[in-house]
Amino acid sequence: MIVIDYRDKRPLYEQVAEKLSQLIICGALESNAKLPSVRSLALDLSINPNTIQRAYMQLEQDGYIYTIVGRGNYVTDRTEWQKGYQVAARQELSESLAKAKSSGLTLEDVLSMARQCYAGEAGTPPGDGSAASGNAGAGNGIAAASGNAATQGNMSMGNASTTSKEEPTE
Repeated sequence: MIVIDYRDKRPLYEQVAEKLSQLIICGALESNAKLPSVRSLALDLSINPNTIQRAYMQLEQDGYIYTIVGRGNYVTDRTEWQKGYQVAARQELSESLAKAKSSGLTLEDVLSMARQCYAGEAGTPPGDGSAASGNAGAGNGIAAASGNAATQGNMSMGNASTTSKEEPTE
């Protein structure tokens, strides 16, 4: 499912690209799966086809999808995009570790958080026994969009069909 949040300050193409990349990363979209056409996805999400085309171009630049002219866009094999994804993850982790160190977190705190993350309790602060996660729903491309300015577009990739539902404004 793809959710567009019009209150988000990021451009729509970035939101679409992010949601599709999350679906690819978590395995909801398998290698060589055909993505919906630009027109059909744009129609279903009620956004301009140029926005979808830009999102697809971004995903192609990032290595998540490839295009066959005249046939459509397809998910790239996991081994091809995973290396770039790991490089980006290492860079983000390095930046986060630098922030943690400068904020006064100890190595033990950071290692404890890493252990919790790998144990499936990501987002739980050290010493907090709760299993609440700050990333609920992030791995499946589903995000909550609240407020009267939000439009939710649902995309079921299993059969490449999409639907759109707009919430009324007050």
